[in-house]
Amino acid sequence: MRLIHHPILCNYYLTYRCNARCGFCDIWEKPSSYALLEHAQKNFSDLKRLGVKIIDFTGGEPLLHRQIEDFLQLAKDFGFITTLTTNGLLYPKKAQKLKGLIDMLHFSLDSSDKEQHDTMRGAACFDSVMKSIEVAIALGERPDILFTVFNDNTDQISQVYEKIVLPHKLVLILNPAFEYNGIGETPSQELFTELRKYGRKKNVYLNEAFITLRQNGGNDLKHPVCKAASSSVVISPDNKLVMPCYHLGMESFPIEDALYDLYRADKIKQLRSMEGRYPECQGCAINCYMQPSFAVNVNRYFFKALKSTLKYNWMKGTWRKLKLY
Repeated sequence: MRLIHHPILCNYYLTYRCNARCGFCDIWEKPSSYALLEHAQKNFSDLKRLGVKIIDFTGGEPLLHRQIEDFLQLAKDFGFITTLTTNGLLYPKKAQKLKGLIDMLHFSLDSSDKEQHDTMRGAACFDSVMKSIEVAIALGERPDILFTVFNDNTDQISQVYEKIVLPHKLVLILNPAFEYNGIGETPSQELFTELRKYGRKKNVYLNEAFITLRQNGGNDLKHPVCKAASSSVVISPDNKLVMPCYHLGMESFPIEDALYDLYRADKIKQLRSMEGRYPECQGCAINCYMQPSFAVNVNRYFFKALKSTLKYNWMKGTWRKLKLY
């Protein structure tokens, strides 16, 4: 049963460029421009009309954009909840300008061991993440640690939790790895059991539905759980609407300052009607699109996700703003 009939999230790609070379991501290989603030002004107005509540400023590395603070301020002026994930390399330098503009600030950290983390990220990020935590806390920010879980870094969950998260009173987000386009991996069944144990701990967020979906084999074309195209709006750095999602990215359409009308056009409605049913969608379990999918449709995953989502929003205080209807 469909609970919410409008998109709730916008994945706003500021650039595909990145200053890291993560082995589980290929976005840094793409040539890319940078999003223009003049486009964002009209897009934000239309996103508001469409019912979007949250804008995830993403990339690539979003802090590479020289006007990142202007995008964030504009989003806040429109009343959006803002979220941003960074590898930390540029955060200490830009932190003062970003103060108070990011509701959900995530620092990517996959190990308490500097060498292991930097190897996974393909860049010397570890020290910058540690510095970013220090700077953010000093500014009164409440960052999260986003830990991407693979089969070979599972032992590091406890180390990051005990050595970094708890002492700094942060939130640990456990982000199970996923596969797409031959990149990444699916964690083992044994790992799922371990993750569930951590999901019950204080200051830890793990979307239980992510685990259940993977155990069930991911998205099923006959009974698709994916609602990516209707629960999310994806905007590329060159100001195009990407359908049905970034990772599949079958088609893109120039927005031309008419996002509201474009989104409601028959050709876009037709693409939305096929969400989760394309051959490439079989077995998909991409977190950033399943999360909003769980939120808009009442099914077994909705209830699995609800408890952990409420826990996170209670820890962060964003529940006060998160009125989806």
